[in-house]
Amino acid sequence: MGLFKKKIKQEHKVMLQAERAGGTLLPEYHRPTPECPHPERWHMYDSMTAEAEVLEFLYTLVTTIKPTLVVETGSFLGVSTLWIAKALKANGFGKIISCEFDPLVFAKAKEKIAASELSEWIELRNESSLEMHIEGTIDLFFSDSDMPIREAEVKRFLPQIRPTGVVLMHDASSHLKVVRDAALKMESEGLLSCILLPTPRGLVMAQKKEGRL
Repeated sequence: MGLFKKKIKQEHKVMLQAERAGGTLLPEYHRPTPECPHPERWHMYDSMTAEAEVLEFLYTLVTTIKPTLVVETGSFLGVSTLWIAKALKANGFGKIISCEFDPLVFAKAKEKIAASELSEWIELRNESSLEMHIEGTIDLFFSDSDMPIREAEVKRFLPQIRPTGVVLMHDASSHLKVVRDAALKMESEGLLSCILLPTPRGLVMAQKKEGRL
């Protein structure tokens, strides 16, 4: 419980830093890793939102695979949510359901989304990914919540993910071992087929093995 409270406080700290930065794009400052020795070549808005290049990748992925339903865990300030929604709008269909557990962070994300022109594409929820109920088949699942629960949430929604759908897990660098280890464990269990993209904070791109066409 103490660790969880510490994580929440860190979210609040980063949230305030992001507000002060006012959307300024900064060099990524995650430490170098063997797979990504020059993180400064990437960019970030803050240390919790996905790297700017990963946001661009999310947009391109959505316009490429044309999902009807996207599920995101860990909305934080809604930046990645808005990038995905922008791509859905470009496609002309689909929606994203995104959850944020912390009430204060959720309120800020809700405010940002309401001020955008993309709110009709977004369903933002103030709840845990381990408790929320999703109806329908998921085409794209973006796991970006509290790192220790990533394995549990992916396994929870795996039955609803389309065989041709895509699973993304952020924060999977070799330094941030929890998510990487969880992804590789699920691969060893025959649940996922994974690619480890060498971004500064690490990004797993996967499909489930069951029912793969």
